[in-house]
Amino acid sequence: MILLPIVGNAAEHLTAVSVAMKNKLDLSIGVAVGSSQQIAMMVVPLLVVLGWIIGQPMSLYFHAFETVVLFMTIIVVHSLIMDGESNWLEGAMLLAVYLI
Repeated sequence: MILLPIVGNAAEHLTAVSVAMKNKLDLSIGVAVGSSQQIAMMVVPLLVVLGWIIGQPMSLYFHAFETVVLFMTIIVVHSLIMDGESNWLEGAMLLAVYLI
């Protein structure tokens, strides 16, 4: 399930990386955050409805750990993109959040 959004949005990820390499951070962050919002607001509810149709129980109920990780991710991403600049440490923090 983790690979589905990565493969499905490969073009957006490639665009975000290539634009970031050209030092256009605003556009890169816009593409990356927009892609994440698309997955969160469209694909997840669609999979819940699809699971309901085919009889596979799925829900949007998250355990406490998953909820805490989600909010921590939101706080870290917000604090990193707020200033509009980046460095290697901020990139490492984003990779660490992704791996969690």
